[in-house]
Amino acid sequence: MRLQDVVRAVLGLLLFVWIAPLPAAQAQVGLQTDARAAILVDFDTGAVLFQKNADEPLPPASLSKLMTLAVVFKALKSGELKLDQEFQVSENAWRTGGAPSRTSAMFVPINTREPVESLIRGIAVQSGNDASIAMAEGLSGSEAAFVERMRREAASIGLTNSSFGNSTGLDNPQQLMSARDLARLSSYLIRTYPEYYGFFSEKEFKYRKHRFFNRNPLLSEDLGVDGLKTGHTKASGYGLAVSSLRDGRRLVAVVLGLPTALKRKREARRLLHWGYSMLSQAILFDEGEIVGHARVWGGQQFYVPLEAEGPVSVPVLKSAAKQMFSASIQYAGPLKPPVHKGDKVAELDITGSLGAQHKVPLYAAEDVDEGGIVRQGLDSLAIMVGRYIGL
Repeated sequence: MRLQDVVRAVLGLLLFVWIAPLPAAQAQVGLQTDARAAILVDFDTGAVLFQKNADEPLPPASLSKLMTLAVVFKALKSGELKLDQEFQVSENAWRTGGAPSRTSAMFVPINTREPVESLIRGIAVQSGNDASIAMAEGLSGSEAAFVERMRREAASIGLTNSSFGNSTGLDNPQQLMSARDLARLSSYLIRTYPEYYGFFSEKEFKYRKHRFFNRNPLLSEDLGVDGLKTGHTKASGYGLAVSSLRDGRRLVAVVLGLPTALKRKREARRLLHWGYSMLSQAILFDEGEIVGHARVWGGQQFYVPLEAEGPVSVPVLKSAAKQMFSASIQYAGPLKPPVHKGDKVAELDITGSLGAQHKVPLYAAEDVDEGGIVRQGLDSLAIMVGRYIGL
């Protein structure tokens, strides 16, 4: 056996990590917005297409009700809560968030019991503060206890620039969220609770003598928008977290701190239009192309070639003259034979210049049968050499 083959075998005993850089520069997008903070994200990969002050904690107003509903949806999914379960609207909920508060309300009469499903609609469509407080008190006993659940859930989701003081988003010094956290929370709700995400796209909600229309101004436009939530207080200005699905691609946009509702609508729409017009796909590997190799111990050959199920591509901006990507093949190895063609044996982790995080399963492109005693002996020798030289 040639010396270079032995060295190659020794190196292959390690977890195989392949880095493939393409020389490039970060895309210069030239887009501006009047929002105090904004972000536009590709849902599938997490690629950040545009951002402005995206990590600045700001008053979110009713956008923080997305966190309230994240806790509610989790309770529904676990069976702790049922859609037909009823909660009573307390005097506190009525005074603080209902008709007497002169804030956004579902106008539930005091001491009335309402189904959880109606309260969710009152939150998602009408942004009712009374519905939010009633939900918080019903689920956790008090709004303060519910806020603790919001904080724990936010930490588990990975919201690093958010804090909460209530379930409603009414002005509170502790009620702060960043645009990036709101985009991350929006994506989390879409991905984790598809069975409940439809509440955000309901255009109207009838309750008693009231007929509420969804406050999301982009639901009625031909943009593919199907959620999520508006927010406004004097301290926060006008904000919107919105998601759109068009031609199989979903974008999530957040704008915060705008001076008028009309400006909020225009800036969010402009971000989505820009994202869809500027986004393209870069093909890194064609269908059937060998992506890399994985080490096999004791097989008839040291390595098995790897391929993806189809073409491997990542999102890029059309305006960028150059792009940069890095990729690593990861697997628990070395693999043990027999390895059959089509076996899922590794994963390709791709990071792009836009911050895209993309994981692609990799499959054996051919069979590798168990080798004889000579092959196994050579592999054992490779292990000893590796240990000796510190690999």
